[in-house]
Amino acid sequence: MRQGLKWRWLAVALSVGMGHALALSGTATSQAVAVGAQGQAAQTPAKPSVSEPLPAGTAPCARPIYLTFDTGHMGVADLIADVLRRQQVKVTFFAAHEPTQVGDGSLGEHWAPWWRERAAEGHEMASHTHDHVYWQADLPGGRFRVRASAGPQKNKASEWDGAQYCQEITRARDRLQAITGRAPLPLFRAPGGKTSPALLRTASACGFAHVGWAPAGFLGDELSSQTHSNAQLLHKALAHIRPGDILMAHLGIWSRQDPWAPAVLEPLIVGLKQKGFCFDTLRQHPQYAAHLRQAEGQLSPTTLARASGAP
Repeated sequence: MRQGLKWRWLAVALSVGMGHALALSGTATSQAVAVGAQGQAAQTPAKPSVSEPLPAGTAPCARPIYLTFDTGHMGVADLIADVLRRQQVKVTFFAAHEPTQVGDGSLGEHWAPWWRERAAEGHEMASHTHDHVYWQADLPGGRFRVRASAGPQKNKASEWDGAQYCQEITRARDRLQAITGRAPLPLFRAPGGKTSPALLRTASACGFAHVGWAPAGFLGDELSSQTHSNAQLLHKALAHIRPGDILMAHLGIWSRQDPWAPAVLEPLIVGLKQKGFCFDTLRQHPQYAAHLRQAEGQLSPTTLARASGAP
């Protein structure tokens, strides 16, 4: 009877205690939800303390969000890695071989140990096209006009068929696997998020699903700091991010004078945790679950040929 009463009390406590801190067996769960009943954010969120990270994995991820980073000049890469480690947050990186402030490019030998460390920590990785190639237009015959912003064809317009575009996605994937020894996710992000239905069909035919980001998940680190201060970007993100959102930032933006990551990343993570959010990689995203089951590890020369329309 005493045991039955104990479990009945726990059920009642759980049913009425949502959104409140619980203490079970002397361990406090400090994911207090700082939103109202309809999930509306406070008008002026307090700047969260970054002194004590909220432990990851202490409860099932009921309000997941998916933080992702695209490559950039890598000047803040170490800082970002430190914050993620301290806050026990796992993310998904989309990598291209872009010019860097130090070293021989973001997928070069200088940065290879950095990628290996992130893989060992449990982060996921995927392709951002090897030479950061922008789609510009669809052309007749299943071809595309593209422009690379890195590599030997930097800033030159090219016309590619489907097989060439698939090979470009695959080059970054293969480089990541060679560096880390782990297979990246069969996902990709087109630079700038620029795609067309035809381009997405081509990528799908060779085994890759495209990943964009939520409107509120555009964290603004590539915007001008003169018109979009770090404080404004933090306030906006904390106010508008919702469960299931994919968030996007970069490992360094050349044009932004006041870097985003040193001022915003850790307060953003802590503030989102305080609102009851938890962080997952895209491997756990329900939108890509079926694709991951079907496509992971199945790329082949046959699928590349099929993407170009070859018999």
